[in-house]
Amino acid sequence: MLTEEHFELFKQFRVKAMGDKLREMVEDESYDRFTFEEKMEMLIDAEAAARRERKVAKLVKDARFKDPSACVEDVVYLPDRTLAKDRINRLARCEWIDESEVVVVISKTGCGKSFVVQALGNAACRRLIAVRYTRLADICDDLNRARAAQDGSYFEKMDACKSVALLLVDDFMTTPISTQNSVDLFEIMEAREGRRATVIASQLEPNEWYLRIEGELMADSILNRIATGARYIDLEGPNMREYFAKKKRAD
Repeated sequence: MLTEEHFELFKQFRVKAMGDKLREMVEDESYDRFTFEEKMEMLIDAEAAARRERKVAKLVKDARFKDPSACVEDVVYLPDRTLAKDRINRLARCEWIDESEVVVVISKTGCGKSFVVQALGNAACRRLIAVRYTRLADICDDLNRARAAQDGSYFEKMDACKSVALLLVDDFMTTPISTQNSVDLFEIMEAREGRRATVIASQLEPNEWYLRIEGELMADSILNRIATGARYIDLEGPNMREYFAKKKRAD
């Protein structure tokens, strides 16, 4: 007969979900109709699902989303919003990530591009794909501090940007970047081109990015690696911050 000591062993063996499922089976007589093999399958499935959930949770935490709860299921599709549900669902399947493609989301402030970008990142985490969410200004600041420290952390941060399976860069070119940071960005995009997937979210069209990058040659080199062949989502519609604020007041 199973005792609490037996169930405690499941925790010690690090198969807690399996132990919890077994306890459920013991206490619920409806499981009596299943064969031994069927019960074992349920136990294994319970443990596998729990381990997968923990992996997804770790990936979401490591991604450092501004809004960790953002998901494609919560994307709002309004009649006057240029956002197709079928397209978002296709992107959520993450096949473009396997192909190391670039997705560019462009909209004015408040239209919800950051939420859409993070929702796609969350979908990637669910498929056990490593993701990093950041703002371009934060990338530049981190690299500048690491470069000044001269402790080797600069190369670690560059490698992290270059190698992560999916890099989400929000607020792209909101403000001008220095020549040194333009070189950093070029090196990151050069390393990722054709090898890793990238999502860019910006208030500006690609032809306006030129004005934020010092040096015509460097601007051409960066834009060629991002804008050429990218998938574009031109997001227009109502201000979603105002929409949710009104909805909250109404509720």
